Amino acid sequence: MEVLPGSHLMVEAEEIDCNSKCQHRCSKAGRQKTCLRACNTCCRRCICVPLSTFGNEDVGHCYANMTTHGGRHRCP
Repeated sequence: MEVLPGSHLMVEAEEIDCNSKCQHRCSKAGRQKTCLRACNTCCRRCICVPLSTFGNEDVGHCYANMTTHGGRHRCP
């Protein structure tokens, strides 16, 4: 496939069920709503959620390195 200079090639992202994955990820969180909101934001942007309920943020560079405006780790 030839791509012309200045044109954009769009690739459809892999489908992921962020709601169910984040429900599991945040199931043991003390602040469920906050965890779910952050997790869903990270999932939509990074197209991934760690499998466990805690840790394993290193599953993807995007998920592990996303921070808030204050420099804190964004993804639960």
